Amino acid sequence: MTLIQLFYLFLGLSILIILHELGHFIPAKLFKTRVRKFYLFFDFLFPFSKILPFSLFKKKIGDTEYGLGWFPFGGYVDIAGMVDETTSAEELDKDDTPKENQFRFKPAWQRLIIMVGGVTVNMILAMVIYAGLFWKYGEKYLPIKNMTQGIMVIDSIAYDLGLQNGDKLVALDGKPIEYFETFQKDLLLNQATTLEIERDGIKKDLTVSKEFLGSLIQKKKELIVAPKLSFLIDTVLPDKPASKAGLIKGDEILAINNIATPLYSDAIKEIKANEGKSIAVTIKRAEKIDSIKVEVGKDGKIGVGPNFDYSKIYQSEKVEYNFVAAVAKGFMEPFTKLNDYWKSLMLFSLPKVKVKDNLGGFYSMGKIYPNAWDWKAFWTITALISVILAFMNILPIPMLDGGYIVFLFYEIIVGKPLPEKVQNVLQSIGLFIILGLMLLANGMDIIRGIFG
Repeated sequence: MTLIQLFYLFLGLSILIILHELGHFIPAKLFKTRVRKFYLFFDFLFPFSKILPFSLFKKKIGDTEYGLGWFPFGGYVDIAGMVDETTSAEELDKDDTPKENQFRFKPAWQRLIIMVGGVTVNMILAMVIYAGLFWKYGEKYLPIKNMTQGIMVIDSIAYDLGLQNGDKLVALDGKPIEYFETFQKDLLLNQATTLEIERDGIKKDLTVSKEFLGSLIQKKKELIVAPKLSFLIDTVLPDKPASKAGLIKGDEILAINNIATPLYSDAIKEIKANEGKSIAVTIKRAEKIDSIKVEVGKDGKIGVGPNFDYSKIYQSEKVEYNFVAAVAKGFMEPFTKLNDYWKSLMLFSLPKVKVKDNLGGFYSMGKIYPNAWDWKAFWTITALISVILAFMNILPIPMLDGGYIVFLFYEIIVGKPLPEKVQNVLQSIGLFIILGLMLLANGMDIIRGIFG
């Protein structure tokens, strides 16, 4: 993770945490419930509230202490009369807060509003961000019908599916493929069983197996095919063969060892075939043709990344939104993302998918952000994480907002609260589950970082 990605992660999470907790804080105050603390990050070693309790900054205003904790990637509001990260069930009776200002003595409907406030704010925030993005940038797509030269295969798994260079994408399970950008997402999330293509003017159906979809998830490839493009260099990694040989961003690879490579995939194939050897790379730079000797690494790579900007070759479509249309589109987008996220979780049941390989913590989250200054990408990713945070918090697991909400629904339906002893046991189980998942997710990041 680069420093820019780390900055984006801290900034994004700080915004989301503050606003999520504000969603609990505001209704609590409106219902005259005492809020002892409002903290960004934890002022203790989460989840152990008695270990290393100190803050980097704190200021008391009224009966609420506002502060910045030292333990990152979290935050909380400490509401009087509520079992949470800082208050155990045994400590509730020691609270000197008047009963009328304690959470547990408030009407069930008020407690419900306080608890749903966090996820509500997360969804509203996502709506606002998406609306702003649609209003400023609109949407840009490459229609499949405009890809007159078909696709090029950029990962071997596409060959396993039966795809070849020049194939034209037609339909998934009989539904026409409209845009290139949505093809791979629809292939996975809808768990398609048939891909219709056109090859040399003849239409053909390719069978998409569950095993293929599982393998695709395991490879974690953003793209397995692309519009037909030559290899235009976008990134040159430092201290790699390409940079040592003098290749630079903007160079277009035309041939390898005098073998023409009109497509990106052709160049990759030839480079891979010469792993550990010296190759002659014919390039075009500023309209001039040159040949440069490059040593291919033992991994079959030279340390360059492609530019898949196809806008200069293929005609894209851009949808512009006025303010009203952007707001309407932004309102619906979080629900679309929520549906996509749910479908993505269902993919874990596919053959060959190893949950541990696809589970990540804060490091994996940071890697999602761009490693260059790109505020459009930052806000797009932050909006998505806000939706995911809402989803995770509404899960019916004790100690999460969803767990409290289940208790409250029980109370509203039955007419009396769930026995306190039962709640205490369930809260302990919930904390164990949450802590276990956190350790597993972040532990997998550490293991992958050490062993690759």
